[in-house]
This record gives sequence, structure tokens and C-alpha cells, in this order.
Amino acid sequence: MKPFIFCCLVLVGLYAVANCHHISGKHKDEKELLEHSGAYDIINQGCPTRGSSYADFTFSFYKQVMLKEPNKNIFFSPISISTAFAMLAVGAKSTTLNQIFVGMGFNLTEVQVEDIHEGFHHLLYMLNKPDNEIEISLGNALFTDRGFRPLEKFLNDIKAFYEAEFLSSNFHNPPEAKKQINDYVEKKTHGKIQNFLGSLDPRTVMVLVNYIYFKASWENPFAPIQTTEADFFVDVKTPIKVNMMRQEGEYASYYDKQLFCEVVQIPYHGTAEAILILPDSGKMKEVENVLVKETVFYCYCLTDTLLVSVTGSYDIRQLFEKMGITQVFSSNADLSGINGAHDLQVTKAVHKALLKVHENGTEAAAATAIIISKVHQPSVTIKFNRPFIMLILDKASATMLFMGKIVNPTEN
Repeated sequence: MKPFIFCCLVLVGLYAVANCHHISGKHKDEKELLEHSGAYDIINQGCPTRGSSYADFTFSFYKQVMLKEPNKNIFFSPISISTAFAMLAVGAKSTTLNQIFVGMGFNLTEVQVEDIHEGFHHLLYMLNKPDNEIEISLGNALFTDRGFRPLEKFLNDIKAFYEAEFLSSNFHNPPEAKKQINDYVEKKTHGKIQNFLGSLDPRTVMVLVNYIYFKASWENPFAPIQTTEADFFVDVKTPIKVNMMRQEGEYASYYDKQLFCEVVQIPYHGTAEAILILPDSGKMKEVENVLVKETVFYCYCLTDTLLVSVTGSYDIRQLFEKMGITQVFSSNADLSGINGAHDLQVTKAVHKALLKVHENGTEAAAATAIIISKVHQPSVTIKFNRPFIMLILDKASATMLFMGKIVNPTEN
């Protein structure tokens, strides 16, 4: 029987609501503002690595989740998913390699595979640079069975490009190995991702793990005394009660006249910011299908932000197969770059999400494990009290860390 790979994903996002009163004389060219903030590169080019269409991958993955569960909350970390599968691609060859990178948005006729790996290495460096104002930790680990011997080149490349930690595991004792990996992920995500893996097959020989932890304070914190109960409209006829925080501040925003949606950028201390996209009533699908911007200006905002914790789960294999990444999940997978043999494949991918938003800021975490086994005019008021899309960006590296959609903030 051909070995298999089990992939487990844990991903998160952020959301908020805002009322904005525009200030005259503060208008800026939208391209200049977004280029300065990093949002321009993320939304239009989205290139964390040379030749990559990172935003295309992010939005493609988002749309597959949305099509599967159109009326559910969505949370995921595109950088966690893409880093984990780029690391897997170190051991992939031929069609398997091409499908992974093409599905992730790379044009392999214009960029060399080594350049892609170099790009991810640079991104790891950028995101892990010490910053007293924001905490972002992105890392990788390789758990190998004591009797499994990966190729030296594979190990060297994983270390050189992805700075992975190497740990020995006893996969012949699945509960022990599972606990080792779960403890590792829980520690790296500061306790936010718990019970990461479910069961492990005793044929497991290697587990690739990626994790990301994010913690940042709002540039303008919310006063707890102003947190009040308010209505959030899941749809026109369905209001629900949620706890909302309130704060006044100056934020960048724009209105897309073609898609009829408002966008507000809310900064954290440091290099991160949250981007909130509020479609006009009945326009969510149009925005989800295109996700573009038109105009940007500064506004003075009275911001109402949800105080909430949300989780979710998905079957990642099904989503990837619809994105054209299929061979790695089949018996025809070529992962011979890992051990020199054609006896590895990915058979399952699952996803779990977590989000925490509070008066001081946001905390989010994600982890990815690949388990290898043998066998018109801007409105005066913007109010985020109905379903909307959100993103968390790191401006310094122009990287989208998390993306999500809030349909019902009370769903956990």
C-alpha cells in the first residue's frame, strides 16, 4: 500500500465595525496611500516572493471556502498554508511540484523554483525581525521517525530556506508522537492552538509543521467602559446582540463605486493593520468575486469593534483540489525529493480557526502540519453592523497574515 500524508491546518482572522465621519482636506491619492501602507502590494500584486501572485492564492482559497459554506464565518492564514506547502515542495518533483506552486499563484515560466524558496526565506526574516510594538512569530519544524532517513539535500534545503527545527519522533507510538507535536504547536502559539492533531497513523514517518503567532495592540486602544451591547445584522431580518467597543480616531478609508463597498484601515502599533471591507446591503457576493479597490482618503472615525472569540474548521484537501492542486493527494504524487522513493502522498487536510479581539488589540495564531506516512460619494457614516470581509496585513513585508469573513459574530 502506498504511504500517505495527513495535513492539518489551524488558521485565524480579525474583524471589527466602524462609524466614520470624513474630514475635508485629508484626501490622498489612493495608490500613494496604499503603497505607503503596504496594502497596495498585498491587494494588487501580493508578492511575498519574487514571481508570486500571493493575493491570487489568498483570494482563490477564500473563494473556495466561501463556495463551500457561503453563510459561515471564515478565518485562515494564507502565509501559514503557503509556507507549509512551499516547504513540502522542496521534496516534490515534476507535475506534483508544478501543481503545488501554480496552485499557490506562481508562474513557473517566469520564476525559478529556487527563487521562490529564497523569497520565503526572506519573508521569514522580515516577519521575525524583533519589534517592541508588535509580536509576530513565524516558524517551521520537521518531525521525523527514528527509522526514517530523508535525503541529505532535502534536509539541507529545508534548513537553509525555511530554518526548520529538526526533531526526532517515535511514530510507532502514535499517542506519544501526537502529544509531542501538539505540545510544540501549543508552546509556539502561546497556548492559542491546542490539541492541534487528532489521531496519527502508525505508518507516519515525517511531519512538517508551520506555525504563526500574532499579537498587536491597537494604535488607539478602546476604553472598556465604552463597551456596550449592540445589534449586528446577520441579514436584513436577523439582528443579534453582540458586545461592541468604541473609539474615535483618524483612519484611512475608501469607497469602491463599482462594487458599492466601504473599506477602513485600522492600524495597530508597529507594522500591522486591519482592513475591514463592508459591502452595501446585498453586495457581498460581488465584492467576494472581485475584491478590488478604487478610492482612498482619510476619515475621522467613531469605531465600534466587536469583542469576541471565534473558531471554525474546514477540509483543506477538498479546497486545494478545486484550486488545481490534485496530484500531491493521489497515488501518483512525486515526493521523491524527500526520501528518493515514489512512496509518499497527501491524503487528508483539515482546518481549525481561532480569533480573539479585545479592547487592547488582537491575538491570532495558526499552524499547518503535513503528516507523511508510508503508504458613488463616500457616505458620512460607515457602520460595520452586517457581514463584512477582513484582512490583517504586515506593512513592513507587504504580507497578508490573515483573512476572513464575519457573517455571525456569535458563532463559535
